Amino acid sequence: MKKLLFIAAALAMIFTACNNTTPQPEEPINQEVSIEEYYPIMENTKYSYEGEGNEFATYTVLVDYISDNRIQIRNDNGGTESITVLEIKDEQLSILYSRGETYFRQNFLNGEYEDGKVLLKTPLKEGNSWAYDENTRATITSLSKEVVTRLGNYEALEVTLEGEQGKTINYYAKDMGLVKTISLGDGYEVSSTLSSVENNMPLIQTITLFYPNADGSLDTIDVQIEFNTNDEPIDVIEKMVKELSLHEVLSPNTTINELYFDEEENSVHVDLSEDFIREMNAGASFEALILQSLTNTLGNYYGVGEVYITIDGGPYESGHIIIREGEPSLVNFDNVNPKE
Repeated sequence: MKKLLFIAAALAMIFTACNNTTPQPEEPINQEVSIEEYYPIMENTKYSYEGEGNEFATYTVLVDYISDNRIQIRNDNGGTESITVLEIKDEQLSILYSRGETYFRQNFLNGEYEDGKVLLKTPLKEGNSWAYDENTRATITSLSKEVVTRLGNYEALEVTLEGEQGKTINYYAKDMGLVKTISLGDGYEVSSTLSSVENNMPLIQTITLFYPNADGSLDTIDVQIEFNTNDEPIDVIEKMVKELSLHEVLSPNTTINELYFDEEENSVHVDLSEDFIREMNAGASFEALILQSLTNTLGNYYGVGEVYITIDGGPYESGHIIIREGEPSLVNFDNVNPKE
């Protein structure tokens, strides 16, 4: 009897426990989207925009460099080329640095920049507003604005930048990025709308190679060079010059240790391996022509008048020519033969 009572009590406890169990609330679904969804970073991608209202509203964008949360893009509107460094950090997309008239390849991602101009900021909700710069306010004015492009129609995030000089409206679509921009002001309206996206597209540039002529002058040849995303000019230019070895500018074993543009000095620095001097089978006058060829090639490509040439980190010293530390080689086109 006691055994039956124990079993009955146990069943009652289980039944009571089951009846007292309350359903657990469902986990809320986080529908908040990230900035990366509206500004995807894609390497070797070319974006083309069709403009209205201004001849320079039509432009292309190529991705020069990507590193961690930073991206450097190149804008070409047919009249000039500029680069922009952007960063996705702390739940916002910011412009850190812009530079116009940049026709050469240079990685600006690693600069130390102050807080930039904020293009997008979470939460990506209508009404969210922030300071774009001292004179301009940015506001998310729509989450699903229809934008018509040659690629199709998009429901885009609309961000309105309004300041003393007028209004700019940017439209960002998921998994696509910027699809349209409209600039409005006193008596004008200019727009740029995405018209194509091409993958596996390198930056193609033309570099003029200067090389010595037996008569003591310099000849030139134009060569196309290609840069994929994150390709450095030190590698591309060295390969190009060596492939044109008949022009005797770099010997086969010469290595370019370092090559960079100094923005403060507006100059170029190139450091070469000792093989450049060791393998140069030339007298003083022809050696001077080789150095002038190198100076003109780099100076012309980077658009500067001074090129600093060093050997393995030290001054240039051969049996014929000494370039003292801190002494630039000057670009000079006086003895360059006209192109045929």
